[in-house]
Amino acid sequence: MKAMESATSQPQEPVRFGTHPSRYHHWKLSFDGSVARLVMAVDDQHALRDGYVLKLNSYDLGVDIELADAVQRLRFEHPEVHAIVVSSGTDNCFCAGANIYMLGSSTHAFKVNFCKFTNETRLYLEDAFSHSGQTYVAALNGVASGGGYELALACEEIYLQDDASSAVSFPETPLLAVLPGTGGLTRLVDKRKVRRDLADVFSTLAEGVRGKRAKDWGLVEDVFPKSKFEAEVKKRAAAIVAAASPKTGGPAFELAQVVPERRDEGGKLVSLYRHVELTIDTVHRLATLLVRGPTGAAPKSSEELRSQGNDTWHLRAFRELDDALLDLRFNHPTVGLIVLKTAGDPAKVREHDEALIELQKDWLGREILFHTARVLRRLDLTARSLFATIEPGSCFVGSLFEISIAADRSYLLASDAENAPKLGLSAVNFGSFPMSNGLTRLQTRFLAKPAHVDALRACEDLLDHEEALRLGLVTFAPDDIDWEDDVRIAIEERASLSPDALTGMEANLRFAGPETMETKIFARLSAWQNWIFQRPNAVGERGALTMYGRPERPEFDWRRT
Repeated sequence: MKAMESATSQPQEPVRFGTHPSRYHHWKLSFDGSVARLVMAVDDQHALRDGYVLKLNSYDLGVDIELADAVQRLRFEHPEVHAIVVSSGTDNCFCAGANIYMLGSSTHAFKVNFCKFTNETRLYLEDAFSHSGQTYVAALNGVASGGGYELALACEEIYLQDDASSAVSFPETPLLAVLPGTGGLTRLVDKRKVRRDLADVFSTLAEGVRGKRAKDWGLVEDVFPKSKFEAEVKKRAAAIVAAASPKTGGPAFELAQVVPERRDEGGKLVSLYRHVELTIDTVHRLATLLVRGPTGAAPKSSEELRSQGNDTWHLRAFRELDDALLDLRFNHPTVGLIVLKTAGDPAKVREHDEALIELQKDWLGREILFHTARVLRRLDLTARSLFATIEPGSCFVGSLFEISIAADRSYLLASDAENAPKLGLSAVNFGSFPMSNGLTRLQTRFLAKPAHVDALRACEDLLDHEEALRLGLVTFAPDDIDWEDDVRIAIEERASLSPDALTGMEANLRFAGPETMETKIFARLSAWQNWIFQRPNAVGERGALTMYGRPERPEFDWRRT
């Protein structure tokens, strides 16, 4: 396995996340009124990287990038859709899960980030059901194995073809010595509430469970014979549509691709978007992420919101931020610290926040709010240190204040000058952007003082350094004499610490409060899969993942801890 790690550590083409249905290789998206069909038909010759073939509808990151794009487009471009049937274009195989040879030949960091992105995409399916009235129905017309069954678990309803071969299974533990890495075990017992003893048996049966037993154990909603399968799934999709509430607000628009200008400025890699600027200092393993506030007028009506379309500030800026975060995650693994900055007019940010809150009655306004919340959760889940620096010209207000409070620390320049930086809150800070734990970032910050969060609602004015410190909204406020040295030393100290220790520390500190299915999934993914993917039982020279497909049996270190 070490040889494989070394080989794949060589420079590779960067991963890009923008796509369009006209360029899909692996999914077919079609529509019949209020029902959409998303067919997984993986082109085995279009793997993201060379060295493996995507047989049996197995997937890699490229397949998931297309799925994430489809889920996003269904929400923004097709509000008329209420039921999405997910099926396979491959006979007798719904999906064989993550491609094992891809996993075996990938670096450790790529494996973990792949699992994280896949899981975020699965959660977006569930988010579409909770907030957008779009119900995903998994029509398993063949074997759904490993990640294939995990995709089904992210759907709200699962139907299995009852024949001699179709089955659901989690073969990772018996065959590969790893966990179902995209939340499968958590969804099994938390979401579907499968009995623990039955889940234990199921998760160690490499061949899986078929037919009536799958239904009896709660692994699927129902099973239908092959001759009736398609008709029964259509009947269920029609029933979902009949029970759905129609959306108001007029037609949608097509999401435009977000593509930055990228350039190398003497050792610093710069990505320039319209509202976001990402600068990578490879020498110091440091990234600076600047988000610019709006300059134009906020939409005052549903018609104006729709006419702005892709240019709506919240939608455009946070789509750009999302792309930059994914670029950092997959293409710049050695960056350890992200310095978060903003620039713009605080009053303009508030104006756009207030307009979007007012336009929640429109389905598009709600979708933009939900999208902003999803991007902020991606920021929370970024396995990098986050420092916010609040300087003259900053606009950490409302939706952009969420970026500073998502940071592990924030530094506000203390100054009495006319252009002194200030913070500000708006209505969006009190419920529009929940974290994975179900709380707002303010509620999570002040877990011991819930009344303090309620008191903050009265803060209508911008807050100077003294008020921001008093209210606990920043970590430090150095004056202009100490600012440069204090921030520089903090950055240098952070960069000198172990990235493994920091990843564990940050993941523990960021999610105070109640545990949800989402926090469980990511906590277990971060800790357990991160550990398992480095253990010899999985990835050693004779580990199960390394030996898969060979005639020899894997060799295990039998010590339990």
